[in-house]
Amino acid sequence: MSDKISTSNAPKPVGLYPHARRVGNLLFLSGVGPRTAGSNANDSAVPGLELDHNGNFKSFDFEAQCRSVFDNVKAVLEASGSSWDKLVDVTVFLVNMKRDFVTYNKIYAEYFKDNQPCRTTVEINSLPTPIAIELKCIATID
Repeated sequence: MSDKISTSNAPKPVGLYPHARRVGNLLFLSGVGPRTAGSNANDSAVPGLELDHNGNFKSFDFEAQCRSVFDNVKAVLEASGSSWDKLVDVTVFLVNMKRDFVTYNKIYAEYFKDNQPCRTTVEINSLPTPIAIELKCIATID
């Protein structure tokens, strides 16, 4: 038995899936990116990203995307009855490891200084929207 969870406090999924799913005392989050809460996949509501009329980057702030993706994960956790300190595993997808890992690692240390879940970081070619980071998380829930 599992419960599907969706919230308007996080970006809308880019497909037919919930933000999270509870199975027993575990909470599995779908991939969460940095888009602004409530935005659709076609919106250009990505903090730290400005695109020109051709979809090319005009400005890019990876730190803003990191902070936004953490805020979105927190929103999904809270909507699900869990919390940041109950994260047990984080998988990080970066589209440019060489450019972004140092910044990501620094901001990650700020957010996870008290709770230190397991973590895996991988580089991928692209994500379905023009974002540079996505998180896939597992947490516990009471």
